Amino acid sequence: MAVTESGEPGVLLPKPGGAGTPVAGPGPSSLLIAGPGQPGYEAATAVFALGAVPKPASAAVVRTVEEVREAVGFARRSGLPVRVHTTGHWAEAARPVRGGLLLRTEMSGRVEIDPERRVARVPAGTRWGAVVKAAAEHGLSVAHGSSPTVGVVGYLLGGGLSFYGRRTGLAANSVRAVELVTADGELRRASGTGAVFGADTGAGGDGELLWALRGGGGGFGVVSAVEVALFPVAKVVTGAACWPAVHAPELLRAWREWTLTAPREATTSVRVLNLPDLPDVPPMLSAGPVLFVDGAVLAGTDDDVAAAQARAGELLGPLRGIAPPVLDTWQTTGPAGLLDTHMDPSDPVEVIGDHLLLNELGEAGIDALLEVIGAGSRSPLIAAGLRQLGGAYADPDPTGGALNHLTARYGYSGGGVPGLSGTREDILARLPVVRSALTPWDAGTTAPTFVERFDQPQGHLDAATVAAVDAVRARVDPDGLFRDDIMPGATRR
Repeated sequence: MAVTESGEPGVLLPKPGGAGTPVAGPGPSSLLIAGPGQPGYEAATAVFALGAVPKPASAAVVRTVEEVREAVGFARRSGLPVRVHTTGHWAEAARPVRGGLLLRTEMSGRVEIDPERRVARVPAGTRWGAVVKAAAEHGLSVAHGSSPTVGVVGYLLGGGLSFYGRRTGLAANSVRAVELVTADGELRRASGTGAVFGADTGAGGDGELLWALRGGGGGFGVVSAVEVALFPVAKVVTGAACWPAVHAPELLRAWREWTLTAPREATTSVRVLNLPDLPDVPPMLSAGPVLFVDGAVLAGTDDDVAAAQARAGELLGPLRGIAPPVLDTWQTTGPAGLLDTHMDPSDPVEVIGDHLLLNELGEAGIDALLEVIGAGSRSPLIAAGLRQLGGAYADPDPTGGALNHLTARYGYSGGGVPGLSGTREDILARLPVVRSALTPWDAGTTAPTFVERFDQPQGHLDAATVAAVDAVRARVDPDGLFRDDIMPGATRR
């Protein structure tokens, strides 16, 4: 077994003795549960999504299983519900944090890679950048998110849409084991086929709990580590190409036509961007709205590289023939190069957005979308567009979790940044306009990790699955200690 690449460190809190509530355990501990204004509170409550800054009664950063146990015990004794987060990328889609105890997981330990069995063990709090780089040392990769700064656990257990997804399916299906502390303070290990880093506990490693954790909507406990399947990657053809949005009608139609027969090795997205004139934005991208096409084509072995390049050319050749791009970064690179493709913001930001899954659009759907986000729409959204689904995303996985596939053809997401792409009022006014325009193609469901706001329609599980997941929650959290950590629409309790 090879061990490589440590996860990114968290911010150290003061040891017991400072302001706040020291929590004593059976051994040495640096856990400090802090209230508003006390040392450690700001670090524990920091989020990437600045539109939903949490305001818990108490908060703490936890770095060991023992600290998690101590924090859960404190919450039980104090009658406080428990919330959990890591990076807070998803904060605006979760239930608002008002009161209770908020735990930020920054678990100690390194990313461990077993290259023979193709499994990684990842401590909670680790970001995707660390996992991708660790796996790449062995010619492997994982169904990771588009941003290297997103936390691994929330993305995986929320389903996870990857630029490898049309070949690999939802990222949640790649989770082989989850270690978590439940409401009774016990460390449980829910595992299934392919779990290799620890001995299974209970009958079959509690496969029922593993099933519920993968896409079930949260509220089961505090995850301390996950094991996730890896797959071989020799090269990736990846990048982005941009055109002035005046060419968007032809380009978007050509992209949509290509998606109808696209190979599973290819997963792409298309967005209309309205980028501000800032020092770190290239002038050709801030001169006006642009159409941005990015994605990846997977080459699992060296023998697959030529075919992957040809498949990328089948998309990009016709697009480049419509008009020359003003920016074109598509290239053949190693798997770590995919982390930069989507150009996600690296600093915390407030985004006001919306999301829905769509059925096949056809020409009419493309026209309707362009009417509300295209060059002539005067849209205040800084980014709005479509993620290509289909392929393995649509294949039910018999060994997967509560959410194991998506039948929609595209995922729409769009949002604005107040002060950069428009006023708050303009952005809020545009979101329902776009949703109304896309209503004829609305699949009626959402992808959890793409949901932008708590108050937007959410739903990814049918009634029977919700009932089954609730039964698992009732078993591991009968008193509802983690009840506020459940996604909207994912429980009937």
